[in-house]
Amino acid sequence: MSMVDVADMTLDELRIALAPHLAPNAAFDGWNERAVQAAADAIGADHDVARLAIPGNAVDMIDLWCAGIDRRMAETLPPETLGAMKIRAKITALVEARLDALAPDREALRRAAAILAMPQNAARAARLGWRSADTMWQLAGDTATDYNHYTKRAMLAGIYAATIAVFLHDESEGQAESRAFLARRIENIMQFEKAKAKLAGRTDHRFSMSRFIGRLRYHAR
Repeated sequence: MSMVDVADMTLDELRIALAPHLAPNAAFDGWNERAVQAAADAIGADHDVARLAIPGNAVDMIDLWCAGIDRRMAETLPPETLGAMKIRAKITALVEARLDALAPDREALRRAAAILAMPQNAARAARLGWRSADTMWQLAGDTATDYNHYTKRAMLAGIYAATIAVFLHDESEGQAESRAFLARRIENIMQFEKAKAKLAGRTDHRFSMSRFIGRLRYHAR
């Protein structure tokens, strides 16, 4: 990327350009201003302008990096690729695409996970996990608007977080252990969903959770 390209960027465009270059330095020096400077050097941007684009703290930098991983995942698996897959294959492919994108920067991810695990960052960490899960379901074509919208994202956020915990310590070739763990967790969820569907089929005339949630959400005042 040339200096002219960078000079013509808006701050939002510059943030997107800097995002993929934050992690390599964060692995060594942490999620701090040095990582921003190294990212600026990588694309030929001025340090002061880069700091204007990324003025936040470590969690803000991690947030920006995670958003970049979301974009890379979407680019790796465009609609024409995902369209031919069944839902289980879509979700598996999307999570694995994230693991592939994170693999070169596992130490930076480890440092990021430690920061997000701090009590003061718990709410922000939950939002980041939810955002990634929501992005994956949207890419998978999910259009649910009832309580299933929330349960699907909550389950996937849990699966993704658990897989990342395995991934951080996975020394197998091609992250084989992480992929196997992911496959087992998704299988468990699929079995649960099948059992839930059978139960719902037998009790349609009984209590409906979706109707109940709907009444709570739209109860007249």
